[in-house]
Amino acid sequence: MANKLNSLAHTKWLCKYHIVFIPKYRRKAIFNQYRRDLRDYIR
Repeated sequence: MANKLNSLAHTKWLCKYHIVFIPKYRRKAIFNQYRRDLRDYIR
């Protein structure tokens, strides 16, 4: 697989990670949904 370098006028970079920030107030809602889905898969 070839590495794809991104570039601007004076810089080049290779981004290997996708980072997602979750606001504090959304954590419980997302975690509770994940926990329910996980419980359904285990049963």
